[in-house]
Amino acid sequence: MDAKDILGLPKTPLPLTQEKKSQPKKDSQRKPDGISREVYALTGGLAPLMPSIDVSQLKRRPPSDEKITWQWLPFTSSARKDNLQLYHWVRVVNGVPPTGDYSFAKYNKSVDVVKYTQEEYEKYLTDPMWTKEETDQLFDLCERFDLRFVVIADRFTSSRSVEELKDRYYSVSRAMLIARAPSPGDVSGHPLVKEPYNSSQETERKRALSLVLSHTKHQERKDTQVLAEAKKITESRITALGTEESALPVASNVDPDIAEIAVNLDDSASPSSNAQLASASVAPSTSAMADNASTLASLRMLRVYLRTYGLEQMVQAASSSAGLRTIKRVEQTLQDLGVSLKPKVPTKAVCSEHLELRKEILTLLNLQKQLQYKEAEGSSFRDGSYTDMPGSPKRSQRDQDRTFIPDSMSFGGERIGRRDQKRKGPGRVSENPSSPAHKRPRKLKASDL
Repeated sequence: MDAKDILGLPKTPLPLTQEKKSQPKKDSQRKPDGISREVYALTGGLAPLMPSIDVSQLKRRPPSDEKITWQWLPFTSSARKDNLQLYHWVRVVNGVPPTGDYSFAKYNKSVDVVKYTQEEYEKYLTDPMWTKEETDQLFDLCERFDLRFVVIADRFTSSRSVEELKDRYYSVSRAMLIARAPSPGDVSGHPLVKEPYNSSQETERKRALSLVLSHTKHQERKDTQVLAEAKKITESRITALGTEESALPVASNVDPDIAEIAVNLDDSASPSSNAQLASASVAPSTSAMADNASTLASLRMLRVYLRTYGLEQMVQAASSSAGLRTIKRVEQTLQDLGVSLKPKVPTKAVCSEHLELRKEILTLLNLQKQLQYKEAEGSSFRDGSYTDMPGSPKRSQRDQDRTFIPDSMSFGGERIGRRDQKRKGPGRVSENPSSPAHKRPRKLKASDL
């Protein structure tokens, strides 16, 4: 008998247990070493961005032979002039208190303010806008407040602006620095001499800064749109300028030195050879100038680039029309002249002179190549002249290689075929009429039978 029998409930089988829904497993985060479980639970499992203490020092135990105590001891600081004695807790090891200056005394920095005498003031520092009393008060406040000019302007008796106080202080310090130096060149690199204070520029800077900070959100958005439009206009102008330079006529890109060489050739050469030489020497220059223009346009699009990178691009553009052997010859010529392939100090003037030297060497090599070609052409023309005998034609290779073919014989031993006419030289002119191509056969005699 069970509880259902006592209560009179029907006995029904138990319902099937519902399958438990699988829950995603939570990623278990392991507690870092050296941190207690309570502290880790307080952080919510998030470690700090930077450790507050080195992990290696967490469970470090002091040596057994050291006895560490904390004592309330007096100390003095060298940063104070009144020798004030104060107390603080100090870590004492084995009963030996630490010695030395106060650890925070090293952060007490002071400014070395220039001092001047009455004679120096009358000789170098007189100014109609300032009296000696005001100048003395200014330098006293500068030494007291460590050049905090906003505080100095607040404590100054007369109504002087911060820019006026700065201008007077730095002008006096600069004048005394130059007056006490043995020569002006000794202090030429000092910041006060090299970069003097400009009060008008500082006033304009503050005015512009206050104007920018007082802008509303609407004005800021409007200024951003104006700057974006100005950037688009500048980029379009740069692109148009590069397109115009690349589309310049070829005649304007011709080097004047090369054109002069092409015009001043030897008059004995034929016009056709002059035209070939000029075109051969000018064509590499024109193509190189076109490549230079396109390279300059691409460099302008970068806006900011290293000068060494720009030099490499210009050298590649200038040597694009030349072959690999010609480029090697140019580099070999530079080495023979004692010029480095890459300038050690790539200033604008040095890079331009380096490119000009490469162009001149390339032009020289092209002219040497054309000269060798013309010399070879002249020697071949001389070797092909009529040097065998005066007035005798030279047999052509076609006549020498011709195979001998005997003519067919007629009855009675006479030739009935066409005789080959001998070729006459260009200098011979035949006055007699040419013989007929066929001869009439003679009549047979009785002796022939």
